[in-house]
Amino acid sequence: MLLNKEEMDSVHKLELVDTIQRLGVSYHFQNEIMRILEAIYNSNEKLNSHDLNAASLKFRLLRQHSFDVPQEIFKEFMDESGKFKASLSKDMKGMVSLYEASYLSIKKEKIMDEAQDFATKHMKDYINDINSTKDENLIKLVSHALEFPQHWREPRQEARWFIDFYETSAPAEDYVSSLLYFAKLDYNMVQSIYQDELKNLSKWWKDTEWGEKLGFARERLMECYYWSVGYNSHPEFSYERKVLTAITAFITTIDDIYDVYATLEELEVLTELTKRWDAADLDQLPDYVKVCFTVFYNDINEVAKVAEKKHGVTILPYFQKVWTDLFEAYLLEAKWYHSGYKPSLKEYLDNAWITITGPIILTHSYFLTATSFTDEALQSIRNYPKIVRLAATILRIADDMGTSYHELERGDNPKLVQCYMKDNGVSEEAAREYVKQLLIENWKELNEERLVAESTFSKPFINMCMNLGRIALSIYMYGDGHGAPTLKDKKRSTYLFVNPITM
Repeated sequence: MLLNKEEMDSVHKLELVDTIQRLGVSYHFQNEIMRILEAIYNSNEKLNSHDLNAASLKFRLLRQHSFDVPQEIFKEFMDESGKFKASLSKDMKGMVSLYEASYLSIKKEKIMDEAQDFATKHMKDYINDINSTKDENLIKLVSHALEFPQHWREPRQEARWFIDFYETSAPAEDYVSSLLYFAKLDYNMVQSIYQDELKNLSKWWKDTEWGEKLGFARERLMECYYWSVGYNSHPEFSYERKVLTAITAFITTIDDIYDVYATLEELEVLTELTKRWDAADLDQLPDYVKVCFTVFYNDINEVAKVAEKKHGVTILPYFQKVWTDLFEAYLLEAKWYHSGYKPSLKEYLDNAWITITGPIILTHSYFLTATSFTDEALQSIRNYPKIVRLAATILRIADDMGTSYHELERGDNPKLVQCYMKDNGVSEEAAREYVKQLLIENWKELNEERLVAESTFSKPFINMCMNLGRIALSIYMYGDGHGAPTLKDKKRSTYLFVNPITM
């Protein structure tokens, strides 16, 4: 097998691992990849001390796979004043690699902050320089990285982009054509699995009868399904994707009930009744609420029943808690809206990381992916561990950056930008810069917490926490890709789920 070639040097092995990951086929080679990275880590090989690309690639891949790599490995690329050497800017491939590595940083890593600023500046200069002759593929790579770093990208969409890019930019190696063919074949085979899942989900949606009985229910099945693919795109995750797609559809409809359709009095009654978790208690509410919540209760109860039978653990109380916490947070937002109250940024965020439904998705994901349960993990998931809070906050930031204009026009509560403007008396531009920095800082914390969480949670669950942030940025890349998809969003759905890659 290609990854096991002994004559291949460490740099080429790292580049191959990176390529296999970006092509979307690394799940086939997890053991081989870990063996390579463990060997490189344990040898403590410095690679080429003058090769910024090699050092950056080593740092990024090892950190990505939970190896402890200090930021100080980049000191040899810095001058006496603690700045990166200006001459490095001529190596644009190295700049991109340094930029990508910098997004694996944690808080208080000044060298990595400096690396990110340095690389970003010179990459932008490269793109904006109209006088020099440039390599077309390098322009594509730099522009793609500046849009979003690789660490923040949803893997399935990244694979589709990188397959096309690799076809025109791959090195002249004998393995390239076989690897590219395999990646295309795998992409198309997995896409066919997605198509079957969507057919089954379409039938499920029709069976709910929400389209006929709930005039306001937004049929966002494709968008809901893309969220679930973002959490885990692997073929064997089929049942979990079905469940999480249904949950996202529930969230979409229930959010509209709280935001738009129900009166405040009805919401107060509904929120109190949901604590009992019994559809029979809903008779005093309008028919559309009963229709919605009857399907909701039945489906969530069934998911819990399946999980309880599989694991022998009582799971429904965990689902009940996370949903009732959400409804109470929704109700608080409704009270703010109806009273005209404008929350501070802290008040808003303390509630908004719950209303964005990250805890809902990740609590269900935990019970869908875990193979065993410890008392420590169960207690932690009930109280929302830090990794869940951070992932949910990134989801909230992405949502607010993509939807705030649309929802404010609809008459919704102020979002992050507006709360920060009100608290600090600054312009919208300054507030948006603050929110962008808030996103970066939360990713740093998530990078650090990922390592802490490994003592309590499984890697599949931790990866889903990371992927929640990634799919959020993808969904809201062009605006409100969930509630009001643009042509770009629809094009993305087409190449992800409809059109196979030409072989």
